[in-house]
Amino acid sequence: MQLATEENITELATQRWATAHDPRTRELLTALVRHIHDFAREVRLTEPEWMAAIQWLTATGQISDEKREEFILASDVLGLSMLVVQMNHRFDEGATPATVLGPFHIEGSPELGYGEDMSDGLPGTPLYVTGTVRSLDGTPVPGAVLDVWQADTDGAYESQIPDIDEARLRAKYTTREDGTYCLRTIAPLGYSIPMDGPVGALIGTTDISHFRPAHIHFLINVPGFEPLITHLFQAGAQYLDSDVVFGTKQELVVEFVEREPGPTPDGGKSDERWFEARYDFVLQPK
Repeated sequence: MQLATEENITELATQRWATAHDPRTRELLTALVRHIHDFAREVRLTEPEWMAAIQWLTATGQISDEKREEFILASDVLGLSMLVVQMNHRFDEGATPATVLGPFHIEGSPELGYGEDMSDGLPGTPLYVTGTVRSLDGTPVPGAVLDVWQADTDGAYESQIPDIDEARLRAKYTTREDGTYCLRTIAPLGYSIPMDGPVGALIGTTDISHFRPAHIHFLINVPGFEPLITHLFQAGAQYLDSDVVFGTKQELVVEFVEREPGPTPDGGKSDERWFEARYDFVLQPK
């Protein structure tokens, strides 16, 4: 009988988890055991510290629900989400780069037509985002669905607002035969990540900025192309250099050009000043 000691516990635990039936599961779990044990040895982890970590993980699970993904937020602020994104989406330099999904995406957004307003009368400066979706070789991609979502002018997403039973600042737009798209929304603002949970409490023990720069989320999934999860950031926005989830990329920073009242890209007309942002999404073929 081989009993566990401080010297052999890692080897024993690794051997046990090496019995996983699936090879990839075996690789993941044995590596996890080794790295967790190495971490505990490196920092000389104390029992109170380990219990505090368990309680933090428990609280993170308890505050999560179908609308709030606190574990995704934890992964984001630790930089793990962006590391996984960049390892798994090594696109051609001409393709639109990927970034984090974030914790606030909701499935089943309504489908809107060319230039329709997903802000539905919410306060804010009108913003039209226009452009094309195309392949690396410049070929337009018709029928591409852009799943779009963003925060309001208070920095809140639909999932953060109680008693909301309809889509709010999220929609799906489909490109036309020439690959063009046009969406209408309101200009986003920078905002703080949720600070009322375990992740916020942890951030509060540091000097880390808990703000994100103004941005809009996009998810584009077209057969024959690599799925694209990305943002568009407003040029000149605060926090571009200190995004708490490390999501900013220079290729995703676009100008919001202020326009006078008058004709709009959807063929309509605005009675107030509005912004226009142009961006062509370039998809990586599989």
